[in-house]
Amino acid sequence: MHRNVQHRVDFMDWAPGARYCSLVGDFNGWSPTENCAREGHFGHDDYGYWFIVLEDKLKEGEKPDELYFQQYNYVDDYDKGDSGVTIEEIIKRMEDEYWEPGEDRFINSRYEKAAKLYEQIFGPNGPQTEDELEELADAETRYKAWKEQHKDDPPSNLPPFDVIDNGKEYDIFNIVDDPVWREKIRAKKPPLAYWLETRKGRKAWLKKYFPGIPHGSKYRVYFNTPGGPLERVPAWATYVIPDAEGMQAFAIHWEPPPDSMYKWKNIPPKVPKSLRIYECHIGICGSEPKISSFNEFIAKVLPHVKESGYNAIQLFGVIEHKDYFTAGYRATNLYATSSRYGTPDDFKRVVDEAHGLGLLVLLDIVHSYAAADEMVGLSLFDGSNDCYFHTGKRGHHKYWGTRMFKYGDVDVLHYLLSNLNWWVEEYQIDGFQFHSLSSMMYTHNGFATFTGDMEEYCNQYVDKDALMYLILANEILHVLHPNIITIAEDSTVYPGLCEPTSQGGLGFDYYVNLSASEMWLNFIENVPDDKWNMTKIVSTLIGHRTNADKMLLYAENHNQSISGGQSFAEILFGEINQSSDSMDSFYRGLSILKIIKLITFTIGAPAYLNFMGNEFGHPKRIEFPTPSNNFSFLLANRCWDLLENEVHCNLLSFDKEMMKLDENESVLSRGLPNIHHVNNATLVISYIRGPLLFIFNFHPTNSYERYSVGVDEAGEYKVVLNTDEVKFSGQGLIKNNQYLQRTISKRVDSFRNCLEVPLPSRSAQVYKLIRILRI
Repeated sequence: MHRNVQHRVDFMDWAPGARYCSLVGDFNGWSPTENCAREGHFGHDDYGYWFIVLEDKLKEGEKPDELYFQQYNYVDDYDKGDSGVTIEEIIKRMEDEYWEPGEDRFINSRYEKAAKLYEQIFGPNGPQTEDELEELADAETRYKAWKEQHKDDPPSNLPPFDVIDNGKEYDIFNIVDDPVWREKIRAKKPPLAYWLETRKGRKAWLKKYFPGIPHGSKYRVYFNTPGGPLERVPAWATYVIPDAEGMQAFAIHWEPPPDSMYKWKNIPPKVPKSLRIYECHIGICGSEPKISSFNEFIAKVLPHVKESGYNAIQLFGVIEHKDYFTAGYRATNLYATSSRYGTPDDFKRVVDEAHGLGLLVLLDIVHSYAAADEMVGLSLFDGSNDCYFHTGKRGHHKYWGTRMFKYGDVDVLHYLLSNLNWWVEEYQIDGFQFHSLSSMMYTHNGFATFTGDMEEYCNQYVDKDALMYLILANEILHVLHPNIITIAEDSTVYPGLCEPTSQGGLGFDYYVNLSASEMWLNFIENVPDDKWNMTKIVSTLIGHRTNADKMLLYAENHNQSISGGQSFAEILFGEINQSSDSMDSFYRGLSILKIIKLITFTIGAPAYLNFMGNEFGHPKRIEFPTPSNNFSFLLANRCWDLLENEVHCNLLSFDKEMMKLDENESVLSRGLPNIHHVNNATLVISYIRGPLLFIFNFHPTNSYERYSVGVDEAGEYKVVLNTDEVKFSGQGLIKNNQYLQRTISKRVDSFRNCLEVPLPSRSAQVYKLIRILRI
């Protein structure tokens, strides 16, 4: 639904299974007959699109516009056209300035030429009705007869062009014309400027009209289908109330006056070479047990994200969804922001304020499936089962009960591709993470065993239409918006996921390594500390080395905390109790958490993600209100007051130092590391990335006073980050005089030089080469 310049609002929706369509709402008394689609092409076309015109209503005492196509600057330049200049004055000025002498003859007597041509063809007493009209000769015969008749006329009486066919039949004729006449015609520009000047301003519109559908009106679309009448929330609605206190869902027409519309203040920041993403959910961002708002997110979370050193936020659960407990992953209205958090303009302010702080805004988009809700979502939208989705079993997710899109339908492609562009154009979103691609790319929804054999990606279970949609989505987004970022979440790691579309790939900029968090969770819960496998840690974090430069890594995201699980902090040490006797267990958890985060952050991926609260070790899981917990909001929040506790404050300080390390040393954008030391006996990993040397000791008990690690450059190395520092709630076993180390000439790890460094148990150090020694 959008405002047309001709004092009306146009509504369009796609419902090929419907036989009648109208808009019902509080603006027309919910009448199914007052605002309906007209008969014929202008109301319903052959492809199932319905078109409804909502004319603005004349105020009492006002007369209709003299021009049928009178336009108004309702939104763009809405203050122009209110100068009081009449259309007659504009037309007179156009005739004086635009038309050359003699040209106005055709304007003043527009039928003169036609009348003379008619008289030439039929004579002064030609036929007056269609019945009297005899059969006319074809154009070629009449033209040859006319040339024969005027062959003796002087050239001045002949037209300035002729057709040359040399007796042959052509589909395209060569035209010989007068060069002067041709240049004169080509130089002539249409009088569009005068036409645009005839538009009136918004003041003139306000004086004459009431809006056909006022801002804030509640409405639904009404269909008459073979199965009976239906009322649905329009598929393209941009503001929806999905559960209005037990009443049927409805859309809200969001069209604030131009002078009160949100005005953008900031421009999007440039795309950085490395991404440090802070994953957020608006509803749980507050400390109180309730649904938080966009405005609370702006006030509380955005400053915290900036101060913590991240350069992007990724929002999930923003797109409208009926069931809050689904965290937004069963979307019902793909074009609407969730009304739980505020208005569309409130969300624009979130994006704008984030841009003002230098933060990119990424959106977790769910185009792999949709909610199966029929009253507010797209399921059975027009009464038929195959409108937006597949029929039969293929139209339903194998385990989740959601509906699967029919990507081979051009109208479904139009809907989904337009949706991506809508978020960028309307809300200035900087990129998307495409959720659960395996659900859409395979007819088994990704619930199959993958061994890495290429046949598994090319068999009959692959949905080629879904692959084509992803190629189109990436191609269109990157052509229309060159700075856009697209991230693929695919558990099967489809070959070519991040290859350019021109080379047969799907075209994503990054892909998510989902194995890393699963590995860490398995180690923490099931593997004794002294049995951790260093080789597996490295191979899992590096992933497919050919695509490691396109990888997004995280130790844990929202899945660990929301999907019936626990955050790593909750598993490792839970709520902090300084009077507890189990301080060894407490320090174990802190140490493991820090080295897990540091190695995940620095080992190779150019993008890193952290879920809201995990940067300071949030000790509680997230539970959305459901019948199983009596719809409690007690755990549907983030406890920001934990930052007053010294330990959580120290964990946040460590996370800030990690972000600062990338900001100062460009760790994530330096290419792949040189992993030269992986020892499963001592549980030590070491690698070099640029001028930095990373050393990790995962052993639960063994500390080393002089542990030898090979280095490429001989010189002096200084500790720039140490997980065991007291300020990070460590034990401070490395003293200040041990922070500076000099290499010795000894072949270790295939290098000619090495460092012999102190290495406490469950700790990690980052050394920086500060001075090169030439030997």
